[in-house]
Amino acid sequence: DNEIVSSLPLQMSLYFNVYFFPCWWLSTVVMLYLKYAVLSDYYKIILVTIMILVSLIEVIRLYLGYMGNLQEKVPELAGFWLLSLLLQLPIILFLLFNEGVQIQPLERAVHIVFALFLAFQVIAAFVTLKRMVNKLATHFRLGEFHRLEEHPVPGFYSLDKEERAVPMAGRGP
Repeated sequence: DNEIVSSLPLQMSLYFNVYFFPCWWLSTVVMLYLKYAVLSDYYKIILVTIMILVSLIEVIRLYLGYMGNLQEKVPELAGFWLLSLLLQLPIILFLLFNEGVQIQPLERAVHIVFALFLAFQVIAAFVTLKRMVNKLATHFRLGEFHRLEEHPVPGFYSLDKEERAVPMAGRGP
């Protein structure tokens, strides 16, 4: 009844990600500052927008991951999973594989580590979500079963033959 379904590997990954993200952010901002003059105008706008979005999303994502995993809350963990899969992972893959942003070796290294964190967290969060949902569904079904045992529906299982007979409309006795 008190089985813990939160994931230790996911929690460890989130913990290390909290410490890695400032390093990623600092190195990415420094590299953006150094190459800003040689970037085209639209890549300047794109990269600044990406940095702002990633910073905001990452704070929210890590908070949801911690709360969802430690407190076994499905909505928070699902939000973490969706933010990771649909927003952060595509953005990091864009930064990693788009040569138009003139990626530098330091950027490539930190983006690869960040992408590995994200890929692992997406997989671990999916498995953890599946376990949490199955536990909650089982708990709900058992609660319904116990409720029916305590308060049975009167006469539901013991209908007499006369009560089972359905009267036909418009016919005589």
